[in-house]
Amino acid sequence: MRLGETVLFVGFTGIGATLLLALLWAPSVSINAFESPAAQRIFYWHVPAAWAAFIAFGALFVGSAGWLFKRSEWMWRLHVAGSEAGLATGLMAVWSGCVWGAAEWGTPWDWTDVRLNSFGLLTLLAIYVVLGRNSQPDGVETRDTFAAFGLYGFVLVPLTYIATRIWTIRHPGPVVATGDGSSINSDMGLVLLIGAVSFTVFIIGHMMASMRLTALEQRLERMQHNLDGGN
Repeated sequence: MRLGETVLFVGFTGIGATLLLALLWAPSVSINAFESPAAQRIFYWHVPAAWAAFIAFGALFVGSAGWLFKRSEWMWRLHVAGSEAGLATGLMAVWSGCVWGAAEWGTPWDWTDVRLNSFGLLTLLAIYVVLGRNSQPDGVETRDTFAAFGLYGFVLVPLTYIATRIWTIRHPGPVVATGDGSSINSDMGLVLLIGAVSFTVFIIGHMMASMRLTALEQRLERMQHNLDGGN
C-alpha cells in the first residue's frame, strides 16, 4: 500500500473505534439536559467530521489560490484533493447532524439557523466543484472557474465558525475550551479527542491518496495526448 492509502486506513480505523467508544463506553449525559440523550452520542462523530471538513476546505482554498496565482500543478492537485475530502467529511457532518436534529429537535434541519445553513452551503459548494469538474474537460478555463469557486467560497468557513458565537438558534454553542470552561467531562473529552485525531489522520490520508491519483490521471492524459499526436 502507498503511504496515502496507509494513512487513510489508519484514520478510518480510528473513526470506527471512535464510533464504538461513543456507543459503548462514553458516559451517558443527563436525561434532563436532552430530549433524546442517546442521540447525543453522535456528537463524537459529528464534531470531528466538521473539524476535518474545515481542514479540507482550508486545503481547497490554498490549492485554488496556488493554481490561480502560481499556475502550480501541485496546487491544482491540492485543490482536487481538498474538494473531494471536503465533500466526504462535509456529508458525514451533515448526515450526523440530521440524525441528532431529528431525535433532539424533532426536525433534521432548521432553515433559520445560520450555522446549519452556512455549513450546508459549504458542502453544496464541494458537491458543485467535484461534480462540475468531473463533468468538464480538463483545461485552463475549467480550472480557473472551479478554483475561483474554491477561493471565494472559503468565506463561509469563518462565517460557520463564528455563527454560534453570534447567532445561537438551534445549533448548540461551543462546549470545549470556552470562556466558562468545558461542559464535557474527561471521559467525554477523551473520546472526542480520539475522534478529532482519527478524522484528522483520515483527511490527510484522503488528500494524499487523491493527489497521487490525480497525478496518475494527468500522466495518463499526457501519454494519451502524445500517442494521439504521434498518429
